[in-house]
Amino acid sequence: MMFASGIAYEPKIKNLESAEIVEEAKVYNDILVAFIHAEEQDMEDPKATETKLLKNLKWGARKNESNKILLHSFAHLSSSKATPEFTKELFDKVEERLHNADYEAFQSPFGYFLDLNMQLPGYSQARMFKEF
Repeated sequence: MMFASGIAYEPKIKNLESAEIVEEAKVYNDILVAFIHAEEQDMEDPKATETKLLKNLKWGARKNESNKILLHSFAHLSSSKATPEFTKELFDKVEERLHNADYEAFQSPFGYFLDLNMQLPGYSQARMFKEF
């Protein structure tokens, strides 16, 4: 997770055939950006995975005194991957639960490589790692 004073993205390459078509670039300010990778083992207990992810996101947002969170899929970093369908459903459920808890939650386009432009402040809690 990284807290960004600013992040902009632009969809460049659709790499998942089933992904919806997205062409619009977006910009967010003062937001926790969560680079999320779902693994095969996460599919064994989806509810526990969802709850752990939700708790970690809220913790990261609180540490940075923000109520805005951007969910970004980062699935290409590991050989153990959950299915795209599982991961997208996980993102959708977590986003809904964040909204229900009065957070502003967003998702970057799922199934795309994006051009990213980020401004990250230079303090320790602006960069956090959680594995579960």
